[in-house]
Amino acid sequence: MMTRREHSIQITYGKLVLEGILGLPQDPNGVILFAHGSGSGRLSPRNNFVARALQQYGLATLLLDLLTSQEAEDRQKVFDIGLLADRLLLAKTWLEEDTRTRKLGIGYFGASTGAGAALQAAARAPQKIQAVVSRGGRPDLAETYLPSVTAPTLLIVGGWDEPVIEMNQSAYELLTCEKKLIIVPGATHLFEEPGTLEQVAEYARKWFQLYLHREGRTEE
Repeated sequence: MMTRREHSIQITYGKLVLEGILGLPQDPNGVILFAHGSGSGRLSPRNNFVARALQQYGLATLLLDLLTSQEAEDRQKVFDIGLLADRLLLAKTWLEEDTRTRKLGIGYFGASTGAGAALQAAARAPQKIQAVVSRGGRPDLAETYLPSVTAPTLLIVGGWDEPVIEMNQSAYELLTCEKKLIIVPGATHLFEEPGTLEQVAEYARKWFQLYLHREGRTEE
């Protein structure tokens, strides 16, 4: 089993303080920044499950509260995709400057509304963003940005999440980057059914391992 460590971190911008958990395996090949869905944050059990699965394969992870506790009570801010994308870009800058992660390629993992924020952020600042994965995502919330996304993008949707399937199919058509849409049979929106979240973690792991690399490290 790969050795890993988790560190509590803070990202500050003026008076804004965002709390996060940086998971570091030995000699990571890349770092995955998580964008949580509405009402969720760095302690999300589903995203922590995926993060720890990714760490086992040499990928660092950053689980971050994109909103402060006070902001999270404001439903307008919870669904403000532009604001959430702004916070992801703050975190991206932090990863690019921190000595533990600055040489790593960056991937986004977005869940639900967080996927819309991840895709908007990937379009607005594509540098070093090497892959995006969406779980049960709302890529339609970033519709005007989708044609500008350059990072290879994987959309994962539950087979019983019918409205979201249609949203992802429409978004898939707008993406012009390397892309793939996977529908997990028997899964609802939160992938609570036995074995379905494990499938998400495995699909995400393969996608990130395919596209992420360290600075100065070339593909074989």
